[in-house]
Amino acid sequence: MEYIYPILIFIGFGLLFGILLTVISKVFAVKVDERVEKIIESLPGANCGACGFAGCSDYADAIVNKGAEMNACLPGGASSAKAIGEVMGVSVEASERKIPVLHCCGTCENTTSKFEFDGVQTCASAKRFYGGMSSCMHGCIGLGDCASVCDKGCITIKNGIATICTEECISCGKCAKACPNGLIELRSEKKKVDVVCSSKDIGKAAVTACKSSCIGCKKCEKACKFDAIHVVDAHAVIDYDKCVSCGLCAKECPRGCIINLRKPKVAVSDDKN
Repeated sequence: MEYIYPILIFIGFGLLFGILLTVISKVFAVKVDERVEKIIESLPGANCGACGFAGCSDYADAIVNKGAEMNACLPGGASSAKAIGEVMGVSVEASERKIPVLHCCGTCENTTSKFEFDGVQTCASAKRFYGGMSSCMHGCIGLGDCASVCDKGCITIKNGIATICTEECISCGKCAKACPNGLIELRSEKKKVDVVCSSKDIGKAAVTACKSSCIGCKKCEKACKFDAIHVVDAHAVIDYDKCVSCGLCAKECPRGCIINLRKPKVAVSDDKN
């Protein structure tokens, strides 16, 4: 009997606390709008933060309770926007797809190596040592921090710099956040002109660091008819909201650090023979 009473008391307290916890959970339960759960199910679950919120759950809650934009999920694209619209009872148009662009052309041919880095093989670690191994301390370090965070494997390191394949890209923006030099930017895939240099060096220093560096000559700025490109911190920067991808700046650039991806129009001959 000396063992039975303690066991019964223990069981009794267990039942009592169980009942109390159940009552408390019911009384203080926070009601969750079922629309939030449905929106979370319609999102890709990348939790990338591209929407401007901490994750998919926060974004879903913001849509229902704070009036957040319903087409801010770039990885989800049109399918998520449509599903969210159905949950909220409105028509939602998908936001324009964005792709990452590397603002650097510091390949092995264009730059030289200052030293061999034998520390932890990450761009963030190498940057702490004189800005990295490259002769241009503002360019791509080439150790693949961007590639390591890409869930789709869209980034590889080729010829010393990051190479981005945009076909499978979901526009999560993780690569842009991972780059310690801030060289990756998400821009509309409809835009076709990019400055592939982020050097802040001027004059001889820029030329010595990279064979294709921007020298801040402002020829591109003068050629642009739309006020879409300006020299900032010694290198050209495009305002994609104003840029019409005419390519005039690329033609004027003496260093070849502005590229035009716009395909030339092929003239159709009227001669049927």
